Amino acid sequence: MHPAILKTMVCPLTKGPLKFDKDHNELISEQAKLAFPIENGIPIMLPEKARKLD
Repeated sequence: MHPAILKTMVCPLTKGPLKFDKDHNELISEQAKLAFPIENGIPIMLPEKARKLD
């Protein structure tokens, strides 16, 4: 994920910042405790597609 693009993206639920997890190819919202997948280079920012974090 290009850093300039990541700076413009926010969590769809909290509007808070996201972190890129290179190992899992996901965008992490620590506030919402969700991991949004990236498929074929496209972030899937749908809460129902996100993985819940512990």
